[in-house]
This record gives sequence, structure tokens and C-alpha cells, in this order.
Amino acid sequence: MNMSTKESTGKKKHSNNKSNANLKKEIEQLTEELEKTKNQLLRAIADFQNYQNRMEKELKLKENETKQKYLTELIDLNELLKKAYEDNNPKEGLKLIIENIRSYFEKEQIKYIECIGKKFDHNLHNAISTLEKDNCEDDTIIEEVKKGYMINDKLLRPSHVIVAKKKEKLK
Repeated sequence: MNMSTKESTGKKKHSNNKSNANLKKEIEQLTEELEKTKNQLLRAIADFQNYQNRMEKELKLKENETKQKYLTELIDLNELLKKAYEDNNPKEGLKLIIENIRSYFEKEQIKYIECIGKKFDHNLHNAISTLEKDNCEDDTIIEEVKKGYMINDKLLRPSHVIVAKKKEKLK
């Protein structure tokens, strides 16, 4: 064997050892980075799950507070109705109940939809019937069967109405 081959083989081994050491070092660094990223991801997932649980608890609490608010109003109304029922002249009690409900609606920004004589609007009204009439404009509301209500300019319940349809004249 010649000397230059031994030298080149030695250099190759030395070079390969360096290369292997560098690769091992790079693998260790990448493994550490991967572990670090994995831990960050796991913490982020845990934080998100904690956030979800906290939001669910807050939502449930808010739901219960809202339910309690409306049930308290309903209990008050129930007691007033019982008093009116037991009264010899229930008209005064009923008047008080109606006033309480009106006041409550006002506080909650619930408004009655005025509709008699107005044009039918499918966004606010539910036509349950049409009635042919001589002197009328088509699609004019002539009767309200069930009142409709808005809350904060949003429809709470549509008015159930009867709509006029102009009678066709026979020739």
C-alpha cells in the first residue's frame, strides 16, 4: 500500500468522525428544539382548554343570572295574579298587573308593533289569512289576531294579521 492512500484514508476517517460528530451535535440540537416546541404546544393547548373551561363556567353563570332575573319577575307576576283572583273585585288587581307588565316591557325595551292600516311586511308580520274587500289597498293589514313585539329594534314575535285583498270586479 502506498503512503498517500494511507494518508487519504486517515484523513477520510478523521473527516468522517468530524462529520459524524457535527451530525450528532445537530441532531441533539434539533431534538432539544423539538422538545421545547412540543412543550410550548402542550402548554398552549392546556391554556386553551383552561380558557374554554373558564368561558363555559362564565357562560353558565351568566345564563343562571339571566334565568333568575326573569323567574323573579314571573314569581312577582304570579303573586299579583293570585291576589287578583282571590279579590272580590279583581279588576283593580288586574289593572295593577297590566301596569306592572307594561312597566317591565318598557324597562326591557320591548315595544308593541303597530300594524292595523299599515302595509304588510313579512319581516314583522305573519299573515294568517286574507280577506277580500271593496274599498281597500292590496296588502293592507285590516285585523290583528295576535300582537307582535320588538326588543331593541329586533323582532321578538311577529304580529299575526289578516291582510286585505282588493275584490276583483266581475265584468
